[in-house]
Amino acid sequence: MSVTVQPEALILVPAAAVAAPLIADRLLRWIAVPTVVFEILLGVLIGPDVLGWAQVGDLIDALSQFGLAMLMFLAGYEIDFAKLRGGPLKRAGAAWLVSVAAALGIGAIVHRDPLGGAFAGLALTTTALGTILPILRDSGELPTPFGSLVMATGAVGEFGPIIAIAVLLSGNSPARTAVILGAFAVLTALAVLGARRPRPAWATRLIERTLRTSGQFAIRAVILVLAVMVAAAIWLDLDMLLGAFTAGIVSRLLLSDIRRAEEEVIEAKLESIGFGFLVPVFFVVSGMKFDLDALLDDPGTLLLVPVFLLLFLAVRGLPSGLLAPAGLGRRDRAALGLYGSTALPLVVVITTIEVDEGHLPSSTAAALVGAGMLSVLAFPLLAQRVRGDVRPPAAAAGQPRVRAESW
Repeated sequence: MSVTVQPEALILVPAAAVAAPLIADRLLRWIAVPTVVFEILLGVLIGPDVLGWAQVGDLIDALSQFGLAMLMFLAGYEIDFAKLRGGPLKRAGAAWLVSVAAALGIGAIVHRDPLGGAFAGLALTTTALGTILPILRDSGELPTPFGSLVMATGAVGEFGPIIAIAVLLSGNSPARTAVILGAFAVLTALAVLGARRPRPAWATRLIERTLRTSGQFAIRAVILVLAVMVAAAIWLDLDMLLGAFTAGIVSRLLLSDIRRAEEEVIEAKLESIGFGFLVPVFFVVSGMKFDLDALLDDPGTLLLVPVFLLLFLAVRGLPSGLLAPAGLGRRDRAALGLYGSTALPLVVVITTIEVDEGHLPSSTAAALVGAGMLSVLAFPLLAQRVRGDVRPPAAAAGQPRVRAESW
């Protein structure tokens, strides 16, 4: 079987990936725009709906799928559940369940196809953890109690929808789905137990010896974990996103007891593979597949963009703010809701999958992605403005403003 290769795409997709951070950097003096927004916009520009310079061939599409798996892997790798156990995670979980109930209700009302409505509603319950984490890290708020709340909100806003996607896409009865998820949970538990066991001395020496050589034992081991968990998810008739996300969690545990300097090198290499190569391909290709004509040809579809943007706030942000700890001030609650409403990567993932599966019209998908791009542009900036004027010096130094035990 021959593989379709588009020479133009082989050049233009990497070129768009290179141009995106350059444009974001040039605009930084006026406005901070996440690179992912430009990756998608440049994909739209070079794609068939605008300039028509490139088409998505088999090779680029395969690289895009690898990018999707790597994106979910890195999202799982970023989450340190040990720091989120207890109050923050419970509150974030409760808020997400409220969001799911509201989103599914809205989807059922506005969409004639029940499954399509479920997926459209599910996109409203996501949170762009990978987008807001760098913002919190750069501002010094990641180690604070507020940072823990945002982290928990983002973690649940990514893990919850991935589980829901796996269930909805399985096409199985509820009982069979429960058995399958149970089997995957057992496999995950075994992987976690294996990852938490003390590492043999020879493995530690091999990691250290090959960290800067062609051997790259640690990176190869992590890629193997990713491949095994994705294969297990597919074998159990679940979506690969669940396997990739879980692989990130397991890999973090696997590397948790090595020296910090070595861990940072490994993380940098994984991010280089992901954010330097595969993930940008996924977002540029998502832009190339973006149905701009469906969005612009119908004024009703275009009006859905601000509607979905407000729904992100109402469905995802409002429960996150209302169910925050009692000791949290109004501004912090508003900022938490804005951060929680920031949603783009998983919106792209969900809409891409469901358009391909025929469960979601391309016009609705385009409106959702458009609203997601606006949320990434506006909500983190608004959250920083809301909190920026009220942070005392102690908080800026990384000290909690509200007692952690009250959360």
